[in-house]
Amino acid sequence: MLNMQSFLQLNTIFISILIEAIPFVLLGVFISGFIQMFITEEMIAKIIPKNRFLAVLLATIVGALFPACECGIVPIVRRLLLKGVPLHAGIAFMLTGPVINPLVLFSTYVAFGNKWDTMLYRGGLAMVVAFIVGIILSYQFKDNQLIKNTLLHEHAVEGTFFQKLKGTCRHAVDEFFSVGKYLILGAFIASAAQIFIKTSTLLAIGQNDLSSSLVMMGLAFVLSLCSEADAFIASSFSSTFPLGSLIAFLVYGAMVDIKNTFMMLEAFKKRFVFILIVYISVLVLIGSLFIPFK
Repeated sequence: MLNMQSFLQLNTIFISILIEAIPFVLLGVFISGFIQMFITEEMIAKIIPKNRFLAVLLATIVGALFPACECGIVPIVRRLLLKGVPLHAGIAFMLTGPVINPLVLFSTYVAFGNKWDTMLYRGGLAMVVAFIVGIILSYQFKDNQLIKNTLLHEHAVEGTFFQKLKGTCRHAVDEFFSVGKYLILGAFIASAAQIFIKTSTLLAIGQNDLSSSLVMMGLAFVLSLCSEADAFIASSFSSTFPLGSLIAFLVYGAMVDIKNTFMMLEAFKKRFVFILIVYISVLVLIGSLFIPFK
């Protein structure tokens, strides 16, 4: 039963999630609008290699340099796919951007007491997962798997710089209201889950290497933290869970959580989102087991 104290806690968590996420969503939709108005299909074709392995590798590297949150990057990837970026490259970019950009890696380094190993394990596992997922998708799917593929496809318009800038703002506003409702829904469910799922129950489950990674991945999905702040939460579990499960928390939560799942469902076909989450879950879990549990 939801009493007044629980309601106030839910409200506080809900607002904090939105405050964390909205700035990055705004950044994402404005970049999406910029891509729409200033980047042509011909430019994309010149940049993206035809070879699937090189395309995925390039996308993971670009993602590593791109400061984005897991929810703010979804509008950007959708727009890139509409501009002709292959699905495997777009998804590889989407998976690495929120995990291993310089800001996230630095926050991880600081949160774990200026230790390099946690930061390197996080970045390394994220790169491996994104690359493997991208390659698998390149063989499995031939189209971009977007729901509104034909309705949203528009070419960059001709005009002056200020006309394009005005168009960028218009597209950003439309995109924000399109994805914003899913962000709000996801944030509400995530905050409710934090209230009603007891942490003590999760701690009781995670008694070995495998179960502890599963518990931390589940916790990352439920908490729906922004990737710039999740390392400070993960470090608070250092005395409870081994390193491998903490890395699973840091990588999985930045790739898949409640709020960005709803945003992906708004952009991509449901079957594709389900398959993508399964691939990420399996690879992160397996990868975390190879990390020394010290």
